[in-house]
Amino acid sequence: MCTLIFAWQAFADAPVLVAANRDEALGRPSHPPGIYGEEPRIVAPWDEEAGGTWIGHNEHGVVAVVTNRWLDHELAGERSRGLLVGDALERESAEDATRFVERSVEEFEYDGFNLALIDRNAALLLEWDGSLRVRNFEPGVHIVVNVGADGDFEIPARRAEFGERQAESARRAREALQPEPGEDSGDWHERAAATLRDHDYGFCVHAEEYGTRSSSLIRVDSERSTEFRFADGPPCETEYEPVDREASSELN
Repeated sequence: MCTLIFAWQAFADAPVLVAANRDEALGRPSHPPGIYGEEPRIVAPWDEEAGGTWIGHNEHGVVAVVTNRWLDHELAGERSRGLLVGDALERESAEDATRFVERSVEEFEYDGFNLALIDRNAALLLEWDGSLRVRNFEPGVHIVVNVGADGDFEIPARRAEFGERQAESARRAREALQPEPGEDSGDWHERAAATLRDHDYGFCVHAEEYGTRSSSLIRVDSERSTEFRFADGPPCETEYEPVDREASSELN
């Protein structure tokens, strides 16, 4: 996952609104959203190679989304970041999930990541580059990309050109996606989805062997009822379809 856009506590009827694109090697197999776990009930897509996920929600209204974090140095990456996301979604709150991740990075080393953990009460960003930094988001609109979030970017020298371009796109998109007077949560969510497929921002990636493989929209309302819509392909050419929360497909 390379782009995360979300509004937290910006709309009273939907404290969590998430829109996110996943960028990955085109040949890497993955499964569309299904039942990832039962206790608690977790709905998420999954990577068929490593078994983890990049985005999902659970029955408690916790949403977890991970992006790569570009670094100038290599990390051992001894455990899949996707498995960490799945483990985090077993917790009852974003705060509980954060405490779990803090313990996990003491036990395992992961490749660089930005991990957003969000529920109606808290929104946190966990940034891992060999050490862990935890940030609390204020209510409003936020954008997380490979080089950071909300104007706080660390651009590695080996990806300077791409990193600068990504940071500038994130700045422009965040400004454009500020809620408009009288705008409701549904209209804002559609604007966020349109931003993900707008090639002027570069969030929808098309390359020979790598690109945007899928896109996700998640809404958690004030009663913790959750809606998940999923585009199983680049959002510029793939419609979002509702995910059945009782889906029979299950991670083995």
